[in-house]
Amino acid sequence: MAVDTSSKQQFSVSHLNEEDFKTGGLRSYSAYRDLGIAMATNGVATAHVIRMIAPFSEQFSQRHHHNVQFQLVYVLKGWFKSDLEGQGVQTMKEGSCWIQPPNIRHTVVGWSDDCELLEFILPAEHETVIDE
Repeated sequence: MAVDTSSKQQFSVSHLNEEDFKTGGLRSYSAYRDLGIAMATNGVATAHVIRMIAPFSEQFSQRHHHNVQFQLVYVLKGWFKSDLEGQGVQTMKEGSCWIQPPNIRHTVVGWSDDCELLEFILPAEHETVIDE
């Protein structure tokens, strides 16, 4: 799954607009704000702000992994807790940053009501696999 980073890129800017947060994405408990990176990089990367819009519930805990080359997450507000394969349960707080290596299996195990994350992923189009 090699990404061609030589593709022509274009300037892009995304200013905060509350109306840009959309639901109906990968997770029902989150709203996503697309930052325009996928379009600007011709699919090399994507970036979005993830806002938790529902209180945490055990029903949201599902072991999964992402078929990606790179995934970085930064906590903008609140806290986020995940159980990562080989790392155990990690609590990330406002200002925390982590890389999830390609295909690392993980389970979300909690978040604060005000949780917001910034996520960068390569490539923009990728598969999320629910682990059995």
